[in-house]
Amino acid sequence: MLRGVRGATTAQENSREAVLAATRELLKQMAQLNQWEVDDIGAIIFSSSPDLDAAFPAAAARSLGWAEVPVFGTQEIDCPSGLPLCIRVLVLWNTELSPKEIKHLYQYGAKVLRPDLSDDVNP
Repeated sequence: MLRGVRGATTAQENSREAVLAATRELLKQMAQLNQWEVDDIGAIIFSSSPDLDAAFPAAAARSLGWAEVPVFGTQEIDCPSGLPLCIRVLVLWNTELSPKEIKHLYQYGAKVLRPDLSDDVNP
């Protein structure tokens, strides 16, 4: 069964280091929460707000050693009410878990996007 696992975070600034660090942290925490094996990931879709152009968030997956996972990156529309410095992730995961058992993660400034799915670990 293929399931979608959603996540979002914010970078501290528009720099390569900040974008990759924020994305790596998000991916690691999503993996830990859901206890997936990398081989069970079908693909990952990344998007970033228009103000983040210093690095591709998908490069963070590669830096974690996820070389065989298909990744795709896109930029969100420049919406006046959009969240700045935002990175969103949709992991397509092969799992037998039900949708209610999936743990989505919205952290830091991205908590405002889905307060009902936000963690209490990060401010």
